[in-house]
Amino acid sequence: MKIILVRHGQAEDETRPDSARQLTSFGQQQAAQTAAYLTTHYRPDYFVVSPYTRAQQTLAVLQSLVPGVPSSIQDNITPSDDARQALIDIGNIEAECLVVVCHMSIVAYIAGLLTGEYPESFSLAEARVFEMDFVMTGMATEIDRFVPDQPY
Repeated sequence: MKIILVRHGQAEDETRPDSARQLTSFGQQQAAQTAAYLTTHYRPDYFVVSPYTRAQQTLAVLQSLVPGVPSSIQDNITPSDDARQALIDIGNIEAECLVVVCHMSIVAYIAGLLTGEYPESFSLAEARVFEMDFVMTGMATEIDRFVPDQPY
């Protein structure tokens, strides 16, 4: 099975509640680059997304390229949630190629749990692909990484 972890694209400054922050136009471009890469190289069969607006907007770009793939909102993959519990819930999803769209820092902690390595920061709209026989701490191997254009 593959789990693809994706961080949302660039979001507007914190001028509203964190959960309501939206992607900037540059963030939309980043999401489009990541979506194009993922749909060219992989066949997602299930999507999981944070309830936060910017993550849902990032996923919407991906869904536009692969319509009909089922998705669900997972409430415990927001920035400050517990990565261990999130990974347990992710592991209960039946999929061969699962895409999870969420945030720093939880995305880095989930990646670290999958590989058993120290968490490493994700760039905006970065996608990392992990392969494993089953979802368990330290059982995954990172097999691919895509980083779209960055603002700096």
